[in-house]
Amino acid sequence: MGSKAFAANDAEWCFHGGELQKLGEVRLSPATHALNYGTGVFEGIRAYWSDERGTLQVLKLREHYERFEKSCRMLRIDLPHTIDELCDITLEILKRNGPREDTYIRPLAYKGATSVGVNLLGESQLSIFTVPMGNYVELTGLKCCVSSWRRTPDTSIPARGKLTGSYINTALAVDEAHRAGYDDAIFLTQDGHVSEASAANIFLVRKGQLITPPVTADILEGITRDAVMELAEKEMEIPVIERDVDRTELYAADEVFLSGTGFQIAPVVAVDGREIGTGSIGPVAERLQELYFKAARGGWDEYAGWTVAVEVAEGARQ
Repeated sequence: MGSKAFAANDAEWCFHGGELQKLGEVRLSPATHALNYGTGVFEGIRAYWSDERGTLQVLKLREHYERFEKSCRMLRIDLPHTIDELCDITLEILKRNGPREDTYIRPLAYKGATSVGVNLLGESQLSIFTVPMGNYVELTGLKCCVSSWRRTPDTSIPARGKLTGSYINTALAVDEAHRAGYDDAIFLTQDGHVSEASAANIFLVRKGQLITPPVTADILEGITRDAVMELAEKEMEIPVIERDVDRTELYAADEVFLSGTGFQIAPVVAVDGREIGTGSIGPVAERLQELYFKAARGGWDEYAGWTVAVEVAEGARQ
């Protein structure tokens, strides 16, 4: 039940302090500003392993770093590398580690000063590491609840930035949901509209339309969210509507599913103890899963631009 945790390997390569080094050699002071005050930003990027081709297909690499750069700007974090350089560093880490399995890439930029004082001053640091990652949640049907914790509004903490400190909001909601026996939590905005799930965007199927909360509903502007909308419109000819969503629309929906780098496309079969539709994965979510994985794993020429291939030979780890 709930999301899974995936451990990093200290023997693997990462990027830290301007150079490639082993993860276990990295040391951070407990006085590091980001550790004390949450002054950091991050991204989550997936690379899908293909046995057939012997490659990792890194999904939406550039798009993630473009969002990363915008998040850094919000916290006045200075990135020492261009987006192209960040992409190249990431590909080099993957080549050195040589994982022959689905892998998660975590870029992290943060205030690295060892000082006490709440501000956005001081030096910036950049780290990038990888961990193996299969399915973060079950893809056959989640049972969710509407959280008593409201989504942090953009007027308090930037919702469209992936800021480390803001994920306390997520942790509180997930903890509440898990302790109550649910798989995940759904946030409402301060004015009571549906925002997003704990770490995923949310979609509803109603009356032949695919509906999702707008970017003004304190959501993270998801890269997987964009991919879902593109596939739905181009491949399934389903109209996609971005609009405010009421809580009870979740109960009345034909289908509900979540999208995100970690969640991928995860159907929701019940909300607040109420079955959604038939109480099992619906045809729209099922078809979108098929289309998404076909594109994400590099098996679809029309969507070849979504991924970057990294060749991984057996015994490639250096």
